[in-house]
Amino acid sequence: MQRETILQMNQISKSFGTVHALSKVDVELYQGEIMALLGENGAGKSTLMDILSGAIPSYDGEIRIKNQYVNIHTPNDARKQGVVKIHQELQLIPELTVAENIFLGREKRTSLGFIDYKLMNARATQYLNILGVHVEPNQLVKQLRIGEQQLVEIAKALSLDAKILIMDEPTTALSKNETEKLFQVVQQLSMEGVSIIYITHRMEEIFKLSKRVVVLRDGMLVGSVKTSETSHDELVKMMVGRTFNELFPYRDKQTSKEVLRVENLWYAPSETLGKRKLKEVSFSLHEGEILGISGLLGSGRSELLECLYGVHQGNHTGHIYIRNQLVEIHHPKEAIECGIGFVTEDRKAQGLVLTRSIGENMSLPLLNKFSTLFFMRKKVEKRHWNEQIQTLKIKAPSYATLTQNLSGGNQQKVIIGKWLLSNPAILLLDEPTRGIDVNAKAEIYQVIHQLAMSGLGILLVSSDMPEILGLSDRILTICEGRITGEFLKHEATEEKLLKAATDSEAE
Repeated sequence: MQRETILQMNQISKSFGTVHALSKVDVELYQGEIMALLGENGAGKSTLMDILSGAIPSYDGEIRIKNQYVNIHTPNDARKQGVVKIHQELQLIPELTVAENIFLGREKRTSLGFIDYKLMNARATQYLNILGVHVEPNQLVKQLRIGEQQLVEIAKALSLDAKILIMDEPTTALSKNETEKLFQVVQQLSMEGVSIIYITHRMEEIFKLSKRVVVLRDGMLVGSVKTSETSHDELVKMMVGRTFNELFPYRDKQTSKEVLRVENLWYAPSETLGKRKLKEVSFSLHEGEILGISGLLGSGRSELLECLYGVHQGNHTGHIYIRNQLVEIHHPKEAIECGIGFVTEDRKAQGLVLTRSIGENMSLPLLNKFSTLFFMRKKVEKRHWNEQIQTLKIKAPSYATLTQNLSGGNQQKVIIGKWLLSNPAILLLDEPTRGIDVNAKAEIYQVIHQLAMSGLGILLVSSDMPEILGLSDRILTICEGRITGEFLKHEATEEKLLKAATDSEAE
């Protein structure tokens, strides 16, 4: 049975100067439908949703809701039509309570004009209960976990009587359990008749959650397909014009010298009272090799990289050899001196100073190299910045561009460039393509390929199984802190890796 069409966006076009962001795009949305909106950065997704949510006031084309033509030129216009957008960067005020955030700007008042906190708390509790969220309405938002904050945003949308909910990369900062909870809430809202436009770069979420996928490329509609009738490869091809496997550069790995050897590494965080995160970990890495580390969240994969980089200081035991020399690494400074660079999992919080320029970020690990008698050798420094921007194909006007103004893919390139300036022998990559689009992933894959070809030993942690399989020359699986399997590229399959990564007794 065909559900009612709740939204029609007809022949939507938008230009910014000479740039055509959207060209005659047609999109339909049905009542209670979860529709995924897919496309690489610059495809037009954000522009289309900004038009629908009233953030962009002028455009060509028409919008119909329940077959009635509507004027949407401001966020307030959109809210009156039941259209609410939940942004990737949450729009909550940490110092206010949950209830105050839910009713911000629409506070309930008593007959005397005072804010009625009792009524607001009661109403907030109603919306939170609908979502199954167990937080107190008078609790400060800053005291909540990020997953709970995301659900407070949804409760706020319900309080606005949302009929169409736009969710932009909602799981970016969520744990696995928080993501599962969010999925349950989204599916529940769908069953209650709320229509959801779900924007994500994570293919597994699209297949788990959506019923239909709309794909944009270069500001134009490529197509609309039922999720059950398409595949990962077909969607990638719709987005970028090539299959996922074609994104991985081919190279013939030759036997090379050992650059890193780890023997009997143990690690136990002090707060776990002796419970070990890493147990008897031993492996080697060679020049020009990409060694993949595959494991579930909490398996110890990230802790392994952190130990090698000296993040956990004195809490680990074992031996680390670099080029056959025993080294002591108890601090990141010592790791850098040993020729180790680390691209962390959270690029915004740990990898970059977002309010600083590309050049300033690139110079952070090696300020001494560019300093003489407390003065920066600016000429040398700028030459190196420009070389990295050109080599890594960073899309930015200049090295003076603030990193907060770059796309996720270009931010990741800046972090890689930062470490290349220190001339490392070993590069640790933790989720190097998380949160970036398919085309940007292809560019990062090319960079990783070129680094390996130049002789760098690369240790790669990724929860993206095709990425691990496509990039790695050899793969180790880790489960409950132990290495449980080792596979050469031609031996590895998704099934084998998953089995080994969930079997603590394997090896």
